[in-house]
Amino acid sequence: MSILVVGSVAFDSIRTPHGTVDRCLGGAATHFALAASFFTQVRVIGVVGEDFTAQHEQVFRAHNIDTRGIEHAPGKSFHWTGEYRENLNEAQTLRTDLNVFQSFQPKIPDAYRDSEYLFLANIDPALQLQVRRQMPRVKMVCGDTMNYWITGHREKLLQTLREMDALLINDGEAKLLAGENNLVQAAKRIMQMGPKTLIVKHGEYGATAFFGKASFPAGVKNHFFRAPALPLAEVVDPTGAGDSFAGGFFGYLASQPSLTPAVFKRAMFYGGVMGSFAVERFGTERLENVTREEIDERFAMFRELSHLDVE
Repeated sequence: MSILVVGSVAFDSIRTPHGTVDRCLGGAATHFALAASFFTQVRVIGVVGEDFTAQHEQVFRAHNIDTRGIEHAPGKSFHWTGEYRENLNEAQTLRTDLNVFQSFQPKIPDAYRDSEYLFLANIDPALQLQVRRQMPRVKMVCGDTMNYWITGHREKLLQTLREMDALLINDGEAKLLAGENNLVQAAKRIMQMGPKTLIVKHGEYGATAFFGKASFPAGVKNHFFRAPALPLAEVVDPTGAGDSFAGGFFGYLASQPSLTPAVFKRAMFYGGVMGSFAVERFGTERLENVTREEIDERFAMFRELSHLDVE
């Protein structure tokens, strides 16, 4: 089934203990789309400037990602500059140039309106809500957000959350959104805001899924599930890890005929697999070159690590 993702297609300039790269391909929608493309058809809505070339677009097309929804506007593409020091879980933003993204108004091509799944990447919740209401017949809506929107645009974010089936955020964002220091209590409060499922990312420590009562049929005993992260010998660039996790998670869900607790658990592990590949190189380099065989081999490693029963 097809996923429609709405978000940023950008360039990143990044410094980590492993080196520096200038203007590599990045953006939330980019990482999500590449990760999800290994599981299902992906369509992208975003905006880029005149510096986004045919070579950059070929990165998407090489993975059969539909780019008809990427608008080309006069000016420069969104450009983020940041660095990671000893703590690779925390990025320090040095500069953000929104450029053409500042006036981004998502336009949904008619060919995209039959998309079964919708992912609202980390953008203004007003734009997320605008897109959501134009796609009333999707099977499942999943979204992301961040501290800036939680604190500065809360009312609009709360409206958007009421129309999401699942929310993917990190543990700090979850606690901030809920106003709770305890993650379990925070999850309960967030699911009362609308999402039936909450996926909380813990960086190098894995992720936790919390399922509301409406997520699955009666009789499901456990309403949360913790997936570990795979220990990695080297992390080069964590920038796209969360969006790649989301792509693997949601892409796997969209590839399955039905959504069951077992499917959600496997999706968590495929999310971890895609996030683990993303951090091994700067930008999208690793996701561009990974193979499905490597993905399945790493999934098997996750399964062995956690004793996950996939039957």
